[in-house]
Amino acid sequence: MIEKGVFITGTDTGVGKTWFTVTLMEALKKQGHQTAGMKPVACGASYINGQLMHDDAALIMQHCSQPTDYELINPVVFELPVAPNIAANCTNKTVTLEQVVASYHQLAASNEIVVVEGVGGWRVPISNKISTVDLVRELSLPVILVVGVRLGCINHALLSAEVIRADGMNLCGWVSNQLENGNPYKRETIATLKERLACPHIADIPYTEGFEPEKMLKSINLSLVFESATKHI
Repeated sequence: MIEKGVFITGTDTGVGKTWFTVTLMEALKKQGHQTAGMKPVACGASYINGQLMHDDAALIMQHCSQPTDYELINPVVFELPVAPNIAANCTNKTVTLEQVVASYHQLAASNEIVVVEGVGGWRVPISNKISTVDLVRELSLPVILVVGVRLGCINHALLSAEVIRADGMNLCGWVSNQLENGNPYKRETIATLKERLACPHIADIPYTEGFEPEKMLKSINLSLVFESATKHI
């Protein structure tokens, strides 16, 4: 069984984790690797043809190398747009690592690489008993940090990197995602983070009004992506 993957986390919610997840999947596919994506936990979903689905997970599903059941990509989904532990408590739903791990192993059995996107930032609790780090540790995945470039991101990025490493996880790379059009200090911000994050800068995603995977793909160092995503798996 091939069980290789990488975990995508972010400095916050809404910093571009899903867009980078899909772009990374496309980069790996272009290098000939059978690739699947996964968003184990998602909040703020809606019903589509009677099935509760999250937009991010649905986008990931569309970019898998082969047709994949939605339930494998997003085994834990909530309609409420709140933190997973709050959504679980409000709906009396029990969330376990076992159900997420089982879905991951099914995806890993038929794919070379599984790109797993987290929910929110690194410290968002998944339930009252488990957190993001429990999942990443259970799956033994290296971590890529997506930094939404805007005022305050240096502090958020450095703190996130510090706690990821303090939790014993392997931070194998980081991504800058331009959230503002015409940010006059983006170069200085990226230079500051390059100096202090001490891991490969995989990509600088340009500002876009919408999801433009081909444009985003051009910003990624493909060889560095593959090396960083698979080196420590």
